[in-house]
Amino acid sequence: MLENREFLLRRLHSLLGIIPIGLFLTQHLIVNHFATQGESSFNNASHFMANLPFVIFLEIFVIYLPLLYHAFYGLYIAFTSKHNVGKYSYMRNALFTAQRYTGVFLVIFIAWHVFETRFQVAIGNAAEADFNMMENILSNPLMLAFYIVGVLAATFHLANGLWSFLVTWGITQSEKAQRGATYFTLLVFVVLSVIGIRALFAFV
Repeated sequence: MLENREFLLRRLHSLLGIIPIGLFLTQHLIVNHFATQGESSFNNASHFMANLPFVIFLEIFVIYLPLLYHAFYGLYIAFTSKHNVGKYSYMRNALFTAQRYTGVFLVIFIAWHVFETRFQVAIGNAAEADFNMMENILSNPLMLAFYIVGVLAATFHLANGLWSFLVTWGITQSEKAQRGATYFTLLVFVVLSVIGIRALFAFV
């Protein structure tokens, strides 16, 4: 019974990491990338997302609740799981270790990012999370470095998590399929990282 419950919890953790969290991260990076086209382009894109119908409902049930479950159960996995050298290669076990470390870091990074942006809007310290807000945050070189590491950690965590999702859900079962998934997820990591880093430097 306990094993079945843990199996279901891990499946849910894996699924939420891709849908909706992975989709939200991708959308968030793309919206941020509008900053490369100038202040007004970013503000228009950000304003559009902030004023979607039922935005509070979407944020709570599509972003925050799935993210909280994924984060807290992920921390449990990070501090209790062990390597599986019998089933996976040294590289896969190294990537699993990196997945745990980036997951722990992302709990801190995302909490800080939400505090600096959405929370400041919620308590009235800022009218909107706009271009000027991000420009002010990233004007500090230490914060810029922190955000660069945060973006790279998030894109790696998503890409590597996507590989695990494909295996966990039985989509890539053969060695050939898993090797193909490795190349695909590497491409996901590179593309999303470029989008995210370009957006950050557009604010500087």
